[in-house]
Amino acid sequence: MEKRVLFRSSWLPWVLIAPQMAVILVFFFWPASQAVLQSLQSEDAFGTSTVFVGLENFQHLFQDPAYIESFKVTAIFSVLVAGCGIALSLMLAIFADRILRGALAYKTFLIIPYAVAPAVAGVLWVFMFSPSIGVVAYGLRRMGYDWNHLINSNQALSLIVVAAVWKQISYNFLFFLAGLQSIPKALIEAASIDGAGPMRRFWTIQFPLLSPTTFFLLVINVVYAFFDTFALVHATTEGGPGRDTAILVYKVWHDGFRALDLGGSAAQSVVLMLIVVVLTVVQFRYVEKKVQY
Repeated sequence: MEKRVLFRSSWLPWVLIAPQMAVILVFFFWPASQAVLQSLQSEDAFGTSTVFVGLENFQHLFQDPAYIESFKVTAIFSVLVAGCGIALSLMLAIFADRILRGALAYKTFLIIPYAVAPAVAGVLWVFMFSPSIGVVAYGLRRMGYDWNHLINSNQALSLIVVAAVWKQISYNFLFFLAGLQSIPKALIEAASIDGAGPMRRFWTIQFPLLSPTTFFLLVINVVYAFFDTFALVHATTEGGPGRDTAILVYKVWHDGFRALDLGGSAAQSVVLMLIVVVLTVVQFRYVEKKVQY
């Protein structure tokens, strides 16, 4: 029998959800509406004069080769960050679930990156991969690989991908570990008695039961790659060399606060918001069908 809470007064439920609704209105719908309004206007650098231009900002946006290139870079970046982050986190969670001695220390070390601020994480990776003083760059040179992300676009993209994955890996790890520990041990033991090896047990029992967690993390990691990586990019490459690592969220800030193109920057933010909304809807519409709850 389904349990329901019955309120004697009709206004009490609205009072209970009012704080959350206020937060959503103030911090989401109001800024989003302002961005949409500004994307239809042209403003000077100081915001003293405003002219309504309709869709002209969007027209200029999609005629800009630099913006189209930023689309490509963001697509590659988001796929690599989400794919590598989820795969590595799952592997580490499997190891942590099997460790008996020193498990607490192992889990603690894996959670530490999540406590590091994105800008600080970016600076750490810049120091390690610095062509002049970086220990990782020095090691790569000793192995015969010349590392210089300041002039090599592929190396710069690799750097921000590694930094973004490292920063997000702790978040993914916690959910995967919780999901693995919630799987009944009797299922694993029964499969072992039937002669199933570790890989077969994982692909036929554990991974299907982890599909809700994997789907949730897929959505979160895509949103993270599109929105929450600005500080990492700004601290590591600043969109360089040239604009080869200027992902969409970084280009929104650069065009708005450095180039002072307020209308164009607002149009970019609207496009970015629509992209994330569409990707999330597609994931829930098609990918969720393969999730086993």
